[in-house]
Amino acid sequence: MADSQAVRKKILVVEDNDFVRMQIIRFLDEAGFEAVEARDGNAAMAAINPDIAMAIVDVRMEPIDGFEFIKAVRAREMETPVVLVTGDNNPDLLNEANKWGVAAVLMKPVQRDRLVKTVTRTLHSQERAS
Repeated sequence: MADSQAVRKKILVVEDNDFVRMQIIRFLDEAGFEAVEARDGNAAMAAINPDIAMAIVDVRMEPIDGFEFIKAVRAREMETPVVLVTGDNNPDLLNEANKWGVAAVLMKPVQRDRLVKTVTRTLHSQERAS
């Protein structure tokens, strides 16, 4: 659980499936984070800013997929950590994720405990690095 005295970390959730997006947002909210939602990569590009502590992004979206989103964020010289969410168990996807410095890849259906642990670990390692 996040400390109630601490500023709630903003986490951008980018997922085109309404059910999955709302589930992830509920898990984050219950864990004490502030979720900012985007239904697709275009909305995510409009929402990303330095106040966003990290992004959780679906890999398969139109018109901008998860990797295109990461490339666009890195092109803006933003070091925002990204966790990818996918139903695709393709080894090429993991190689691509490593190439772009993705913090983690979570398989769908996203499990609450794994999500919260991944977010907490990613934020802690980001704080240590800065």
